[in-house]
Amino acid sequence: MRDFVIVDVETTGGKPGASRITDIAIVFIKNNCINGHYSTLVNPNREIDQYVQKITHITNNMVRNAPKFYQIAEEIDFLTNNCILVGHNIRFDYSMIRSEFNRLGINYERETIDTISMARKALPELSLYNLDAVTKYLDIEINNRHRALGDAEATAKLFLQLYDMCNYNLENSLKIPYHFDE
Repeated sequence: MRDFVIVDVETTGGKPGASRITDIAIVFIKNNCINGHYSTLVNPNREIDQYVQKITHITNNMVRNAPKFYQIAEEIDFLTNNCILVGHNIRFDYSMIRSEFNRLGINYERETIDTISMARKALPELSLYNLDAVTKYLDIEINNRHRALGDAEATAKLFLQLYDMCNYNLENSLKIPYHFDE
């Protein structure tokens, strides 16, 4: 059976090719339950945009002594190997992670599921599908918003609820549309 991992990253800016990861979190889903997490700040080896610092509360001083991506890449690869990456707007997080691996000369490929697409299918009555709107609608609390672990934990709870709402069976991952987009 394939496992799911919820991923979230915070970055120096909004462009995958030019920006770098400053915070990464992975929440593990096994047997329909949250089963632990991995989280670390990452030294991006460049300055964090002032606007981004205000949103994430991640400062240049906080990441100065954090590991650089090359120091955690093997662990990220191992933790996500044979897993389906799930995220809220997964294209952004996945693009950022792939860009970091590409800089190291490593081709990083995983199957993905986007909880925005799931929410659109399960909750057509909503007009907004950002993480704040969907979690508020479903009464999911977000602790430490705009930090990778807080957002990943909220997305994990959201993912599990949406699967229940859509009558998906996590036990049979072969039926899952891995690139859940429409």
